[in-house]
Amino acid sequence: MEIKEKLGAVEAILFASGEPIEIYRLSEASGVDMGTLPSMIKLLNDRYDDCGSGITIKKLDSSYQMCTREAFADQVRAALETKRSTPLSNAAMEALTIIAYNQPVSKGFVENVRGIDSSSVINNLVEKGLVEEAGRLDVPGKPIVYRTTPVFLRSFGLSSIGELPPLPDQPMLTELDTGSDDDDTGED
Repeated sequence: MEIKEKLGAVEAILFASGEPIEIYRLSEASGVDMGTLPSMIKLLNDRYDDCGSGITIKKLDSSYQMCTREAFADQVRAALETKRSTPLSNAAMEALTIIAYNQPVSKGFVENVRGIDSSSVINNLVEKGLVEEAGRLDVPGKPIVYRTTPVFLRSFGLSSIGELPPLPDQPMLTELDTGSDDDDTGED
C-alpha cells in the first residue's frame, strides 16, 4: 500500500470511529507501523491546517481521535442545538482534582480527602464522562475505583495525565519530625 492509501486508511478509521482509538488498533487496522503513525497524523493535521479545515486529529494518551477544531465550537454547538454545558461546581472540581492526581481511587478516598460525602458528585462526573470505573479494590467490600477518561483529557486540553500542572509543594516536615537544628555537628 502506498503512502497516499495509508493516509486515507488512517483518516477513514479515525473518522468512522468517532471515539478515541488506541494507537496499536489504528496501526493494526490501517497497516501502518506504530512508529510511523505520529508522522502520518502530523501530515494529516498539516493538510487540515493548510486548507483551513474545521477538523483536527488529537493525541489523547495512547489514542488518537478526529475532532472539530475549538475555533468552530460555537457553530457546531448551534448546529447540533446542544445545551451549553454547565460548569463544574467547586465540589465537582475538588473531586475531579483528587481523582486525577491520585487515580485510580475509591469514592471513600475522595470522601476522606474532602471530608464530606461525595457520592452524588462522583456520580455526576461519571454521567458527564469525565471519570469512569477502573475496577475494584481487593479489600473487604471490594469498592469501585475511579479514573479520568479521554473526555477529561479533551475537556482540559491535555494529551495525557502527565501534563497536569504540578501540585504546590507540601511544607517539609522532616526537620520538625526529626528534631534537627541548624548547628548539627553530625554527632549523635
